Amino acid sequence: MSLETLSRAAIIARRCGTDAATALLNEGLLSEEAFYRALARRLGAPFLVGPLAICEGVPYARCLMSGAAPLAGCEGGETLVAAPRGAAVARLIAAADRLAEPPAITTPTVLKQALFARYGAAIAEDASETLGRLRPEWSCRPGPLAVDLALAGGVLALVVLLARLPTAAGFVLLLLVQGLMLALLTFRLAAAAIGAAEIVRADASEPRPVLLTDDALPTYTILVALYREAPVVPRLLGALRRLDYPAAKLDIKFLLEADDDETAAAFRATPLPARFEIVTVPEGMPRTKPRALNVALPIARGEHLVVYDAEDVISPEQLRLAATVFARAPASTACLQGRLVIDKQGDGWLPPLFAIEYAALFDVLGPALAAWRMPTPLGGTSTHFRTRILRKLHGWDAWNVTEDADLGLRMALAGYHVGDLPSATFEEALAHPRKWLRQRTRWMKGFLQTSFTHGRRPLDLYRRLGAAESLCVLALLPGTVVSALFYPFMLLGGLADLIIPAEDGDSLAIVKRAASTTVFLGGLAAMCLPGLVGCLRRGWFDLVPLVLLLPAYFLLGSLAAWLAVFELARHPHRWNKTEHGLARTSRTGALARRPSAAIRSASTAPPPSPLPAG
Repeated sequence: MSLETLSRAAIIARRCGTDAATALLNEGLLSEEAFYRALARRLGAPFLVGPLAICEGVPYARCLMSGAAPLAGCEGGETLVAAPRGAAVARLIAAADRLAEPPAITTPTVLKQALFARYGAAIAEDASETLGRLRPEWSCRPGPLAVDLALAGGVLALVVLLARLPTAAGFVLLLLVQGLMLALLTFRLAAAAIGAAEIVRADASEPRPVLLTDDALPTYTILVALYREAPVVPRLLGALRRLDYPAAKLDIKFLLEADDDETAAAFRATPLPARFEIVTVPEGMPRTKPRALNVALPIARGEHLVVYDAEDVISPEQLRLAATVFARAPASTACLQGRLVIDKQGDGWLPPLFAIEYAALFDVLGPALAAWRMPTPLGGTSTHFRTRILRKLHGWDAWNVTEDADLGLRMALAGYHVGDLPSATFEEALAHPRKWLRQRTRWMKGFLQTSFTHGRRPLDLYRRLGAAESLCVLALLPGTVVSALFYPFMLLGGLADLIIPAEDGDSLAIVKRAASTTVFLGGLAAMCLPGLVGCLRRGWFDLVPLVLLLPAYFLLGSLAAWLAVFELARHPHRWNKTEHGLARTSRTGALARRPSAAIRSASTAPPPSPLPAG
């Protein structure tokens, strides 16, 4: 290698507070195979390139993290094969003279492939069953049976029937139900009020913190689970290359299913530095995103970890900002939720309404829940974690089809909180109603799974969370599904109360009609006001008139809720795959962006000194 390249690696390592070997590999200055061949020559050890046979009975996760494993079938005793990373390279070289026989050397990629080939079945089982084995009360299996769903539906129908009876008991029950509904609406209305007040005060965005410099940043793991996503691979790689984060401190893992040859070929078409890693998920059930994430969790090298979707276009400063917020947040802040923004707002009538809904959720409701330290159903992407806590919670529930919402609730039950990360991640919206309906049905089904899972012991949940927090969970998870199920009937009833003149009656009838009208108008306000505030915060003034269409838009959500009930009974763990890469329009241009040649740093550190002559 040239002295200039070595000097560049040394300067990068000094600036980032890491070792030069990692800088060489992660920056793409040297190929993985060339580096480890050179290491083998330096140690006088054999370099192994072919398929390796690993011994039985070794802890595969520890072998992957330590970069060493015993080989099987070696005459004359056990032979160790090593693929050290980072500072372990220097330690191995320093210890070489004291070793009777140095270990054989291979690349981390070959070692990982050998361990996955040897222990694929065990890896798949651990990814699917660890949570249920260690914390069965947190696992969504066994889920509700059809009779459980019928019983829950019967109880709801009975409550509605009793509340409509013209008796004093029916009147009291109706008032209780309406009071509960108003309490559930309070979270959305209060969040909208706080957001509107911030806009009026013109301080909706707080001053940006001074971001951590390169040497103070921790290693960050990025997980992206993909299945049949070949069309979006170039855009995904471009977004990840633009991240303003030292390459030497990135651990990026693309999680592919074993039968996804098309996506694997798309990655093979582009030479990738060592910070990018392909992890082929062993075959197994269920075929879900959380199972793939669980496969990668034991081998994540970062102090922090973030999950992205294949179509995401991430703000370049997001990881550095997240590391800065984590460094200054209390230890109980286990997760940061980024702001998800629907960037595809053309292509028909559905994407703009989807964009308004997301603005309400991630620009209004999410920040308010974080400020109140309330349980927060996570968004599934741009979720940043402290890796240690995520492992302590045993990762994701592989059988829950909204693993993000479930994990947010489990964090609250364990005493942790979700913080707000004011950094945008741009996403597509599904323009076709049928595809939108499939995605929304999965979300509603997952909310039901999570509700039944953590509703098995309601008193225990209440004691762990508290009154306000339990009410928040009730509003955001089962309340979302139940309100969607009854929304068409409540909409018709509310409109009838407003349009049809009231007949002269007793005071009881007048109170019932006034209460019903109050709940109806409160529901419309909770539906529209957060979307309005979200549009104003984003500067989407052209979308403000479309906020009036949200009551019609949420009729689709009602249909999805009914489909979710039937699908939960028939196919509880089926994952309705969302197709990406279909956007023809992009409001900001982010979804059409290609990799750029240079990245402007958000760090306050000065740039590195120029290389010395020669």
